[in-house]
Amino acid sequence: MKMKLGASIIALLCLGLAALAHTHTGSSVPNAVQKGAVMTAHASGPFEVKLVPQTDDKVGDPTVGRMSVDKQYHGDLEATSKGQMLAAMTDVKGSAGYVAIERVIGTLPGRTGTFALQHTGTMNRGEPQLSITVIPDSGTGQLVGLTGKMGITIVDGKHSYDFEYTLPETPK
Repeated sequence: MKMKLGASIIALLCLGLAALAHTHTGSSVPNAVQKGAVMTAHASGPFEVKLVPQTDDKVGDPTVGRMSVDKQYHGDLEATSKGQMLAAMTDVKGSAGYVAIERVIGTLPGRTGTFALQHTGTMNRGEPQLSITVIPDSGTGQLVGLTGKMGITIVDGKHSYDFEYTLPETPK
């Protein structure tokens, strides 16, 4: 199966994510496996994303698109992130999938550090499913012990996030 990558994959993913504007993927967050008290919180705000197709034909299968991801988070999460995305389309209109990993560096209500997010997204004949989860034990600095799930909404081309998370409480 021959596919034109780059713009067509980005367009399909944007359409798929736009469909998620009507779906909130944040759900209950499992309790962190930490000693001491744990706080559950919610963060939200807008973000900008830049996807750049990577065109090294010597890497992997040419029908799998690869893109770099650069984001700027605002609101409760003030951060930047960089990552990689792999995506594949099918011959069936509205069916595709992507996976991505991004490393987030910034501040989450007064606590600074880094953490990694894992994305898994599919479109099954136009029906989107998206899961964005904090990779276990990826938190550093004041974000050690962070767990959570993030949802993405796109309305009129504007991106926003909803992040349900838990963190060990800071000692007083």
